[in-house]
Amino acid sequence: MPTTRKEQIARLCHAVEHSLGIPMRTPKDFDLLSSRIYARLHIQISTTTLKRLWGYLSSDSQPREGTLSILSRFLGYQGWEDYCLQAGRTKEQQSQMVMSRHLSVAESLQKGDRLRLTWLPDRTCDILYEGSLSFRVTDSSNTRLQTGDTFHCSLIIEGEPLYLDNLQQQEQPPVVYVCGKKSGVYYELLPSACNENPTY
Repeated sequence: MPTTRKEQIARLCHAVEHSLGIPMRTPKDFDLLSSRIYARLHIQISTTTLKRLWGYLSSDSQPREGTLSILSRFLGYQGWEDYCLQAGRTKEQQSQMVMSRHLSVAESLQKGDRLRLTWLPDRTCDILYEGSLSFRVTDSSNTRLQTGDTFHCSLIIEGEPLYLDNLQQQEQPPVVYVCGKKSGVYYELLPSACNENPTY
């Protein structure tokens, strides 16, 4: 039986919640999603638009395709049309698509690139890639990681725990550290280090 547009939108919203790691139930949840979309795609989408799409606010109008495309791109698809094509696959195939967003350090990053790692409940860690699979922590909030810590990492899979090899903290012996044991880690590419203080 063909999938209706309403069903496709509902699936899209569910997939976004799965990627984000939380259900969209409070205004704070929509604020978080809006900020994550901007951090990942550098596209601003209002929380009011998101609330209407999720039915948190009543609306008689249909969601714009542009809005659906932004959310599809947030999940790693090329756009809304691409998402709809993939939605015709089996549930197992869809799950594989949604969970396939990953970053191979050696192939995707250059020395000086910066990433922001986030995981629940409110952990944030900014890291600088120094080459040869080595990273340095430049900022950290609510984690045991501290500015100046170094570690090695070769692959980041969104929604999965992240293993930091050879974590060096001050004079302590190197250890293996796991971020996001329960809910997994999410990553965003930050502006390059040469633009530490953007004016926008």
